[in-house]
Amino acid sequence: MNNIPSVDLADFLSDDPNRKQKFVNEIGKAYEDIGFVALKNHFLDDQLVDNLYKEVKAFFDLPVAVKKKYEIEGLGGQRGYTAFGKEHAKGKKEGDLKEFWHFGQEPDADANLSEEYPENVQVEELEHFNKTGMQAYKMLEKTGIYVLRALALYIGLDEHYFDHWASNGNSILRPIHYPPIQEEPKGAVRAGAHGDINLITLLMGASTGGLQVQRKDGEWIDAIPQEDELVINVGDMLERHTNNKLRSTIHRVINPPKEEWSKPRYSIPFFMHPRSDMKLNCLEECITEDNPKQYEDITAGEFLHQRLVEIGLIKSK
Repeated sequence: MNNIPSVDLADFLSDDPNRKQKFVNEIGKAYEDIGFVALKNHFLDDQLVDNLYKEVKAFFDLPVAVKKKYEIEGLGGQRGYTAFGKEHAKGKKEGDLKEFWHFGQEPDADANLSEEYPENVQVEELEHFNKTGMQAYKMLEKTGIYVLRALALYIGLDEHYFDHWASNGNSILRPIHYPPIQEEPKGAVRAGAHGDINLITLLMGASTGGLQVQRKDGEWIDAIPQEDELVINVGDMLERHTNNKLRSTIHRVINPPKEEWSKPRYSIPFFMHPRSDMKLNCLEECITEDNPKQYEDITAGEFLHQRLVEIGLIKSK
């Protein structure tokens, strides 16, 4: 396998049970084998994607002093702006060569959450920035819920098992700017090798190159989706919940060839998190004699806190 498998959400949404099952089988097998797929026919239309990139580029083009006023102390980077080099991969000291923004959940009035989410930070300088970001957020969340429905069926659960936990979940939309590289980086890459924390990640902008995925044999392969495809991968929460049946694959964003250092890179991942009180205990359907229970019981909120400490976004208490 030299690229990630491509799947078509239209199969799952069709009225043909054979097409629906084909999608379930394809995405399930891909997530057992490599943990990544490229997905076409998602809910983001081209106009919304164009609008979002326009707003994101306009924000990162603002003067540093303006961006810095949106870096909110005490939130662990959960909302607003995080400056260049602040975050690093687990186990690395060098900060990644990126700056980013976080849009978070704006829950339904009747969500009945066990925790209160921080308010989104409003950018005064750009009239359409927040509205456009949240429109994309909702379409990515909708896409993610359908992917989780397919995975629930693959595992042997009720199709709607994840719906409650993922709707109004603690998900994050993260526009990232990797600025042009000015000089030889000392041990730093655009994003160090890592696994994602959450249930699944839906990524816009991987088609610009640099994203690599590690196969089971240790080889790195380029993840090259089509322009209209999202890259969607399994995160550590889902790997844990499925007792390693579905794989959270290590991936990275490498620095471009020297002749392309002058080009910035933008990517926009949507990190789909459940509600913090979701139990990530290993599912009985995924525990067998050959694959006994691998993990201690934990909630999504507890697991998230552990990992944010490990990657340097919050300090341990």
